Amino acid sequence: MTPTTEKVARPTKTAPPAAETSGPPRKVRVWQRLTPWLFLAAPLALLITFTYAPVANMVAYSLTDWDGVSPELHYTGVGNYADIFTRAELFQVFLVSGYYLAASVVQIGLALYFATVLSFNVRFRNFFKGVLFFPYLINGVAIGLVFLYFFQDGGTLDSVLGLFGYEPDHAWLGTPASANISLAGVSVWRYTGLNFVLFLGAIQSVPGELYEAAELDGANRWHQFRHLIAPSIKPVLSLTVILSVSGSLSVFEIPYIMTGGATGTETFVIQTVKLAFQFNKTGLASAAAVVLLLIILAVTWVQRRLVPDDKVEPV
Repeated sequence: MTPTTEKVARPTKTAPPAAETSGPPRKVRVWQRLTPWLFLAAPLALLITFTYAPVANMVAYSLTDWDGVSPELHYTGVGNYADIFTRAELFQVFLVSGYYLAASVVQIGLALYFATVLSFNVRFRNFFKGVLFFPYLINGVAIGLVFLYFFQDGGTLDSVLGLFGYEPDHAWLGTPASANISLAGVSVWRYTGLNFVLFLGAIQSVPGELYEAAELDGANRWHQFRHLIAPSIKPVLSLTVILSVSGSLSVFEIPYIMTGGATGTETFVIQTVKLAFQFNKTGLASAAAVVLLLIILAVTWVQRRLVPDDKVEPV
């Protein structure tokens, strides 16, 4: 009798569903990739049209002798740049920026002080917040006209000082030193509110539990500022320094409206505007604008290298 062999059935492999092996259809994947670019199309078009295209035209004009009116312009190469770097009077106006750079240090200090104080529970703090930020909301032309009468002979400032028995013997906008100090003071009054809001937002982003823990450990306000607030606002402080330096190099509104650049108050931007619209040297003015742009970019790069934007945790 021979033994019988039984056939063992082997399990058959079934193909997985099509939905598990392949992702979304190709058409869907294409639309998923294009959707972000569709949302970015409008802002990118505006950015290219009103930022990068004008900058490219400015660089092109800086290589010509165009007067801004004539339809003809001639290529001069780097002649305009050589003219800028060889004429000392074109770079002396940067000395005026030193007044505004010193003023930016004052306004950052004031903004940081008021932001720190008003971040705690102080009476009428919302009122003081509005008072500090209000000057930044006013139009620059209006500010220039108001302070023009404020500093004039027999104006508001002289009247207030007269109440205390002080009679100034010179015009506030009559000498280069007093005029630049006065104009820098106006910039402090106007832009302190902007830095104040930036610092206040950074300070209020610190979790309240950290302040409570610090108070339980016996930390006073100075210790809280040193170990909690200062490390937390380091990125914002770096940003305000960059904005202040670039702003001090490109001051225009206040001195142009109040003095027109007279009495030694001419800034680099005012000089550039005069070259373009008063002396019809648009090519040279474009070269000056390119030089200013490169200087601001270089200063910003150096600042970012010296103070990298690292994430800092409060200690």
